[in-house]
Amino acid sequence: MDSFLSLLDPLFLVKTAGLAGVVAVVFAESGLFFGFFFPGDSLLFTAGLLASQGFLPIGWLLIGTFVAAVLGDSVGYWFGKKTGPAIFSREDSLFFHKKHIERAQRFYEKHGKKTIILARFVPIVRTFAPILAGVGKMDYRTFLTYNIIGGAIWAIGLTTLGYFLGTFIPSVDRYLLPIILGIIAISFVPIIHGYLRSRRSRDTAVY
Repeated sequence: MDSFLSLLDPLFLVKTAGLAGVVAVVFAESGLFFGFFFPGDSLLFTAGLLASQGFLPIGWLLIGTFVAAVLGDSVGYWFGKKTGPAIFSREDSLFFHKKHIERAQRFYEKHGKKTIILARFVPIVRTFAPILAGVGKMDYRTFLTYNIIGGAIWAIGLTTLGYFLGTFIPSVDRYLLPIILGIIAISFVPIIHGYLRSRRSRDTAVY
């Protein structure tokens, strides 16, 4: 259990797995349905911050995370295109829950093609959005365009933010834990907002 929880600690992941580990996690969370539990946002920020301290090469970090994000989403797209609607009848397991697909589907229905960009900043949804794009047979060139834009904003943006904060704020590592908690809290705001809206809609329908 402790080893599993360690995988959710971005600081542990970066210091233990290094550049290759960060890239692998970004790839997994971007398009492999079992990667939804990884801390993508906080991992990118933490990796950028540690890069400012010389722990990771910032150039390779930016390139690696961007490429991993785009490739991960592409793998998710082709997985969805291959499995099609059958994925909705898949049995729940340790690494797969239909509720995650349904949540991503609601997000997708609301935002359309922009979901591929917006979902990058929503935990769980970012893992399943490209899969749903494949299930819905979105034109791949259109998908790839949104994928590249979203991957650049998310991977490069968050990593660069961590890097510059680490560069310009003295001893920023002292504030790393509250910053990470803040990022996690902010990333869950869209999910909470969507839940509250759906609940209000149900209550209104009852009356």
